[in-house]
This record gives sequence, structure tokens and C-alpha cells, in this order.
Amino acid sequence: MIRVSKLADSVKPSATLAAGAKARELKAKGIKVFDFSLGEPDFNTPKHICDAANEAMAKGETHYTPAGGTAELKKAIAKWYGKTYGFECGSEHVLVSNGAKHSIHNVLAATVGPGDEVVIPSPYWVSYSDLVSMTGATPVLVHTRIEKGFKMSPEQLQAAITPQTRMLMLNSPSNPTGAVYSRAELEALVDVVLKHPDVTILSDEIYEQLCYGTAKPTCVVTLRPELRDRTVTISGASKSYAMTGWRIGWAVAPAHLVKAMDNVQSQETSCPSSVSQAAMVVALESPESPKCVAAMLKEFAARRDVVCKLLTAIPGVKLFEPEGAFYAFFDVSSYFGKAFGDKKVTDSMTFCTTLLEQAHVNLVPGAAFGAEGFVRMSFATSKDEIEGGLAKLKDWLANAT
Repeated sequence: MIRVSKLADSVKPSATLAAGAKARELKAKGIKVFDFSLGEPDFNTPKHICDAANEAMAKGETHYTPAGGTAELKKAIAKWYGKTYGFECGSEHVLVSNGAKHSIHNVLAATVGPGDEVVIPSPYWVSYSDLVSMTGATPVLVHTRIEKGFKMSPEQLQAAITPQTRMLMLNSPSNPTGAVYSRAELEALVDVVLKHPDVTILSDEIYEQLCYGTAKPTCVVTLRPELRDRTVTISGASKSYAMTGWRIGWAVAPAHLVKAMDNVQSQETSCPSSVSQAAMVVALESPESPKCVAAMLKEFAARRDVVCKLLTAIPGVKLFEPEGAFYAFFDVSSYFGKAFGDKKVTDSMTFCTTLLEQAHVNLVPGAAFGAEGFVRMSFATSKDEIEGGLAKLKDWLANAT
């Protein structure tokens, strides 16, 4: 038998992908499943972006590109940050990768290793801690509370930093909570970081164009001049442009770090898809794109309102009202210890597995995000699905004994 490495044996499968796989198994048996597990927009990629991909293929742009991305796309990304946030950077500060997850891996692989610590506010996206652990570094989780808006305070951050700390990972708007840090809240956090010369900030801003009401995105690197040399900004195509399968993400960072990450990526995967890169240039530069993003955001906001209305009407459920992204993160711990038929729910995992088996509603356990007692629901699906699924959830909870 081939022996599995310690690294592979220590890595947990993605909880969101695992939940999606279970739902597909039931669907394959002809069972109607209300699947709220995956963080993927249900919209098709806008037509003008698809047309750009077809044009690129017709022109023969189907070959290897430079490992870190085409000059055209890197220039378009740098230009977008200048136009959107007033952050002026050049192509030498941009690395294009196979999705934002790959970008995060590149950053960690190029900056941290055994003996280092990475501070992560919890709840956190399921992959953060495992991506850190894969480098040999140690994730240091800082637990936040629903009463505090799931936001880490400067005092909590200061207490978590040790001589071994090398990085702070931030995510606003947040997956799974939908929390959006205000500019002032982020300024308070970065001022703590600036007191510690060896600490870098990795700011995952993949949901930046999906904010609701008065919530506004903040590009962290723009908060203080000193942050240009201390911050890596992560974003990508997946969420705002409904381009999950195109696998395009990027990191914006100091030039020397981009070069190091480029070396890592060149050995791991070579280059991102040439066709996807050509389409991404159009996604960033076409005047049609902001209209498409605005239309999707409007629909997400309407779905969010439906979700909040229906969840707050369910007894025993405590909801954090999301300010960004497309997730509802809610406390179901009042149902722990109760029986549903012949099954007893004891934690978020048994809650979700029993709910899927009995009511065919698929949620992701909060334990996967570092927040036992909670579950995550993606509302990147139709209003009919949302209303039908939450009606099933409410009925199922009413049968608890």
C-alpha cells in the first residue's frame, strides 16, 4: 500500500465541498434537495465576458502565458485598483493565479513556515487554517462574538500577537458571517499591526463588490502609507463576476514578494488559463461589467432581505444580519440536545447531517468555520429555493422533542 504523507493526512477536506457532494448524492437518487452549501453565484457569467473568451480562442490565445499572468491582465488589475480605490500600483505588484484560494496559498508559501504564527479572526473561511498548517506555520484563532458583530477588536489582536507572529489574515466582507468592518475599525486594527515590524497583513477582499445598505468595502492597503510594504491584497473573478469556474484570482503585493510567489507558482501550476485571463481583462475594463455587477448585487440584496425575514421568524434561531457577501450565519445551539425522530442533535455537524437526511435541506456546520453552535446558509440561489428551503427548516425544527 502507498503510504500517505503526514501533510496530506493532516489536511481536512473542505466542509463546503463535502456538503455539496452529499447533496448531489441525494439529488442523483431523485430527491429534491434545498442546497444552501456552496458559495457560488447562481448567475451565468455575463455575455460580454463569455464573448471575450470566444474571441480569444478564435484568435489562437490558447497557449501558455507567463507563469504570473499576461501583461494585459496584470495591467488591467493595477488600473482597476487605481480607478476604484485610488491605489496606484504597477504590473510588477500583481500576480495572477488559479483562483483566490491559490493566491492565498502562494502568499503563505512565500512568507511563513515552521515556527511562525498566523493570526486569524474566527469565524473564518474553512480553508484558511488548513492552508496555514500546510506551510508548517501555526494558525492562531481569535474568537469573535455575534454580539460584537463578529469583529475582532484591537485589544484582541494585540493580545494574540507574539514574537512568532508573522501575519494577520483579514476577510471583509466576511465568509461565513457577512460582517463588514468599517474603515475606522480597520484603521484601529492596522495601527496595532504597524507597531510590530515583522507582521504582514493578508487582506482577502474577494467579496468587495457585494455590500448591502450603508456597508462599504475598504481596501486595507490604502489605510496608511506604511501599509504598501506590509500588505497583500487578495481578490478575484469568482464572486462579483459570477466566474467561479474560470479560476482567476490575484494578489497585489510588494514587487519582491510577487517575484517570490511567481517562482512558487511557476513550479506548482505554471500559468492560469490563457482564455480565462483574456476574458478577465474585459470583465475589468468593459463599461458593461459594472451594470452586470449592480444587477446581481440588487438581486442578492433582495434575497438577503427574504432570508433575514424568514430566519428571524423561526423560534430559537439567532441570526447575524449580513452586511456583505451572500451568506447567513445563524445560531442554532438552542436545538442541541433535542431529538428529531430517532436522531439526537448534539452539535452543528449532527444538526446539519440530520437536517439533510430528514428534511433534505443542506447547510454547512459552523464548526468548520471555527464557530460551533452556528450554521452557514448561502443565499446565492433563487427566492423560490430560499422560501421553500426555509419553510422545510422551520417545519423540521418544530418537530424537535
